Amino acid sequence: MDTLTAIRKRFTVVEYQQMAATGILGEDDRFELLEGEIVKMAALGPQHAACVDRLNKTLQRLVQDRAIVRVQNPIRVGENSQPQPDVTLLQPRDDFYAGGHPEPEDVLLLIEVSESSLAYDRDVKLPLYAAAGIVEVWLVALLPQVVEVYRAPSENGYGEKRTMRRGDTLAPLHLPEVVLHANEMISERR
Repeated sequence: MDTLTAIRKRFTVVEYQQMAATGILGEDDRFELLEGEIVKMAALGPQHAACVDRLNKTLQRLVQDRAIVRVQNPIRVGENSQPQPDVTLLQPRDDFYAGGHPEPEDVLLLIEVSESSLAYDRDVKLPLYAAAGIVEVWLVALLPQVVEVYRAPSENGYGEKRTMRRGDTLAPLHLPEVVLHANEMISERR
């Protein structure tokens, strides 16, 4: 074998979960499985963490029992991906998905907060979500302080993109009564 030839092993969700169960991946390690590759997640800065906390508090209050609000927990996207989005609104289920991680059809809204990973979220994660059929993704870009709303998924990406700024309001496609203000997500940096 040529010494310059690299052999990569792609993992399935099942193999990835087995690595976590046996302790190869620690419980507190920040990794996610994307298209068969185990990817180290970026460290969470204080602005990112504060945004996720604000979203969690606001969404819990607004959605009540109409959806499950999940924070930084996995979803299963096919056989080779198990990302951990910052926030997801899920179809309500009595078992809270104890029987298995949610899949694309369970996701009412997926939110990624981006402080230092904007290009990665747009170029890697959004196409994955679109190809899987996740109906709506909000990308909260802490810099330049906008919320990008993506809808109409297909194998080729999202067909609709809107950019929301301070003063704008937005609501999830499947929960139109849940109205948020962009300011709640992109508050002033301190």
